[in-house]
Amino acid sequence: MKAAVMRGGQLLVDDVEELSAQPGQVIAEVIACGICGSDLHALHHADQLVEMAQVMSAEAGPFAPAAMDASRDVVMGHEFSARVLEVGPNVNNLAVGDLVVSLPIVMDSGGLHALGYDNTYPGGFAQQIALSEVLCSKVPNGLDPHLAALTEPMSVGAHAVHKSVITPKHAAVVLGCGPVGLAVIAALRSAGVETILASDYSASRRALASVFGASEVTDPAVESPIAIWRRIDGRKPLVIFEAVGVPGMLESAILEAPRAAQILVVGVCMVADSFRPMIAVGKELNLQFVFGYDPGEFADTLHRISEGEYPVSQMITATVPLDGVADAFTALGDPDSQAKILVTPNETPITRIGAGKRRNP
Repeated sequence: MKAAVMRGGQLLVDDVEELSAQPGQVIAEVIACGICGSDLHALHHADQLVEMAQVMSAEAGPFAPAAMDASRDVVMGHEFSARVLEVGPNVNNLAVGDLVVSLPIVMDSGGLHALGYDNTYPGGFAQQIALSEVLCSKVPNGLDPHLAALTEPMSVGAHAVHKSVITPKHAAVVLGCGPVGLAVIAALRSAGVETILASDYSASRRALASVFGASEVTDPAVESPIAIWRRIDGRKPLVIFEAVGVPGMLESAILEAPRAAQILVVGVCMVADSFRPMIAVGKELNLQFVFGYDPGEFADTLHRISEGEYPVSQMITATVPLDGVADAFTALGDPDSQAKILVTPNETPITRIGAGKRRNP
């Protein structure tokens, strides 16, 4: 079968070994797979990613790519939907033809493998993928599987909100309106939060933030969202979600945060960063780092997408076949033209890069 292979810091379309279902597994045809920011980083800084995962070890859970050997071929992709083609032994609840999404982990006799960051099992940038039945969820009837593929990134936002102290009596600030920030905004709106102030330098991403539920958006070069909170709703307790993940963002949030605010770090900064603890101590800030999601949050997110609660179709700006993956990685460097690009390994692309159009539901 064909796959977009990460090899020597490049993405190349090549033949990879055909899969066979092990006990408890199914083999599925990949319908769509989103490109994640962590994929972009892994392409150019795979050794750094593996090193940090190894430092975290088992404490970070099965999502961390600690076992990946960056010097060998890797097929990335962990935000996917698929159609079951083959059912292995001891599979009881899935059948050929079922549409599924799955937590990006597959289990075999050797243990757990992080799909998209593993040398043994290919991720979603391949025509087929091996999945563990117990980690799969069936796509609800009538839901476009291209939209179902966004269950994984949207679950990250749900988890961040669940880890916060936020209630409808709070105000929320979301720093960064990329896919993770949009997922946080959608989850906040579902949680009944009315004051959601979002910031991004990109006008197109600010527009998306409004679609996803932000009550007000701002260009941080003009006015910070925390300044807006002070001006319009400063009596509500504040929860801040940092969804950018670049050096300096955490320090900036700490400097501007009001006393006793909670700051949740959702964006992944892959390089060394610093902040002055005394400022956070003096303000008695609550600092919470968040990562991933749990199976319940994943299943609930799929349900909310199927009910139309999360407008994920508006996030999709292009779809590409396998031979367009390398160009898609480059295109995602422009936040004004792209938000989420889907890879469709077995389809003709729906919207080529550069069109900048949203996919209709």
